[in-house]
Amino acid sequence: MIRFRLPAALPPVLLAIAVLAALLVARAVPAAEPAALAEGQVLRGRFVQERTLKGFAAPLKSEGRFLLAPGRGLIWQVEKPFAITTVMSPAGLMQEVRGNETMRLSAAKLPFMLRMYTMLGGALTGDWKALDGLFSVTRGSDAAGWSLDLAPLRADDPAMPIRRIAVRGNRFVDSVEIIKPEGDSDRLSFLDQSLSATAPGRDEEKLLESLGASSP
Repeated sequence: MIRFRLPAALPPVLLAIAVLAALLVARAVPAAEPAALAEGQVLRGRFVQERTLKGFAAPLKSEGRFLLAPGRGLIWQVEKPFAITTVMSPAGLMQEVRGNETMRLSAAKLPFMLRMYTMLGGALTGDWKALDGLFSVTRGSDAAGWSLDLAPLRADDPAMPIRRIAVRGNRFVDSVEIIKPEGDSDRLSFLDQSLSATAPGRDEEKLLESLGASSP
């Protein structure tokens, strides 16, 4: 297995934050009417990610699809330029590259991920206080939709590798931009999103269950 690198695990956390942001704005900006996950529903969609790194003339682009099942986990599948599947659950994180598992870590080894996942779970059950304990939050809305800007309260926290997050959306989250302390950035655009009561498929179930045996 390869050594864990934070950038590889960051996209799933970004998606969790994006969904969390949509739920929080539902309380802060009622006119926006963003979609919220009900019990038994799953959120599916596609994404395009553009990663800007120092030393690269152009952003690195990837695209794929995701599934979020509240209480169970998040499946983040990059399809282009090559296949990478990342699964995040309360138990931890697992990653496959071209069908071969390359990383498996328990939640105890990922304090930042665990905090973000806990925040998402709290938002889904109506607990909005956790976000304010980690971020300074600026909310806004206009005719085009709503916005949410997050800045860490403790920028020097080594478990918080984020300098700023900007979220934009309407019914669903449309985009998330994250700025990291060293100046690198990620921009995620979300497409074809839908809420469904249809259970995850067999392959998706297998992925969600793959972390059940994780240990610290």
